[in-house]
Amino acid sequence: MKRSILSASLITAVGVVIAGCEVGPNYKPPAPNLTPTYREATTRPTSQPVATTRPVDLIHWWTTLNDPELNSLIARAAEANLDLQSAAARVRQARAERGVVASSLFPTVNATGGYSHSLRSGGISSSSNFNTNGTTGGTTTGGTTTGGTTTGGTTSGTGTGTSVSGGGSSASPTDLYQAGFDATWEIDVFGGIRRQVESSDDSIQAAVEDLRDVQVTLLAEVATDYITLRGLQQQLEFTYQNARTERDTLDLTNQKFKAGLASRLDVAQVEALVATTEAQLPQVEAQVRQQIHALGTLLAVDPGALTHELLPPANIPLGPTQIPPGIPSDLLRRRPDIRRSERQLAAATANVGVAVADLFPRFSLTGSLGLESSKFKNTFNYGSKFYSIGPSVSWPILDFGRIRSNIDVQNALQQQAYLTYQKTVLTGLQEVDDALVTYAKEQDRRQALQAAVDADQRAVDLAKDLWRNGLTDFLQVLTAEQNLFVVQNQLAQSQTAVSTDLVALYKALGGGWE
Repeated sequence: MKRSILSASLITAVGVVIAGCEVGPNYKPPAPNLTPTYREATTRPTSQPVATTRPVDLIHWWTTLNDPELNSLIARAAEANLDLQSAAARVRQARAERGVVASSLFPTVNATGGYSHSLRSGGISSSSNFNTNGTTGGTTTGGTTTGGTTTGGTTSGTGTGTSVSGGGSSASPTDLYQAGFDATWEIDVFGGIRRQVESSDDSIQAAVEDLRDVQVTLLAEVATDYITLRGLQQQLEFTYQNARTERDTLDLTNQKFKAGLASRLDVAQVEALVATTEAQLPQVEAQVRQQIHALGTLLAVDPGALTHELLPPANIPLGPTQIPPGIPSDLLRRRPDIRRSERQLAAATANVGVAVADLFPRFSLTGSLGLESSKFKNTFNYGSKFYSIGPSVSWPILDFGRIRSNIDVQNALQQQAYLTYQKTVLTGLQEVDDALVTYAKEQDRRQALQAAVDADQRAVDLAKDLWRNGLTDFLQVLTAEQNLFVVQNQLAQSQTAVSTDLVALYKALGGGWE
């Protein structure tokens, strides 16, 4: 017993000493070659920011739009959105899977117990024909088997085995009571299990970044849908105003026609203009309802539950005209999709080590301890104890290339993860530059459209004055009114685009909350 315990202790000690090594490559975070500033940034940093600083507050970016209703919608979506809850469940799943993997670092102990009642066949009886090894029985003289019978100091005996006889000798039933413990411990000598734990840790972090990515996407989607809703409501208001104006013009034209100052063609032209404008109202009204339904789904409520709250029109929320984007290196720690891709690369690197560990032997320590007796009352006596303990080793010698092929598979997956990371970084940089130039240029377009609306409004007023005084035909009035209506709708769309482009910029910069 002492020798067995000493051997087991020696194996454990050697395992602990060797356990410091971990096969496979050690992960090093990639360092992309980034430009010092964004190409399309309208502002430049006055000094080099420290890598750990946050040059612009993106945590609650939606508050820069100064819309309490939007703030309320985002807060409710963050609490109830189903996609967000699914992402949170995936984080819990990754943490639980890590616990499953980490448990392999420790011994497995099982409690055992059992009872059996058996009766040997009556056809099995003791015989001198066979011993336990199936050889012929013999006699023993002074402890030496000589075969046959002996006299004097020689003891005549039979073999200790059994044989099948034709007689029906009786046999008594036997009971066996057992209780105890057995344990198995695989000593992680070459770090395969630790590499699995490392991969699981990286997978947890990737799941957390996926949760943040869902958050960023959700916030941007709520804001975009809300801004689009307000933009459609403004277009609808412009359409109603133009329809009312055109109705007034139609009444005036009918009066002039009755007075002989306008032709029937003038009346028909105004009627066509009124019908064309009013035909656009149902389409825009349907789009308004659809946006409300989309927001309801994001908040995990009935699609029509927000109709009473959001149907009254409100202004399009507008944010700051310029956003300092910081430096591209900030994007690596801001954007959750880049951080997730980097963690997936780390997990793929650790999986290479897991595959490499299969090339080396596995060392285990097994043991059992318990009580065994044919009578229940004797089961817990000291003499009923039994135990066994000892090390074991297994080493794959011939697998026809399975392990090395698996290593090649993991290396290829690691290379794919690295390329995916590089593409994710480049995509993030492109999205920021695209959002910067789109936001800046859309503001220029909005200013131009505002000037066009002002000019067209003056043209409509002048055309009506000239028409009332008989100095121009009614076609000039219709043309001026139609131009004003078109430009007003374009202005509403541009104001919507400016705000949605701002949201896209915040999203591209990795905006969200902590």
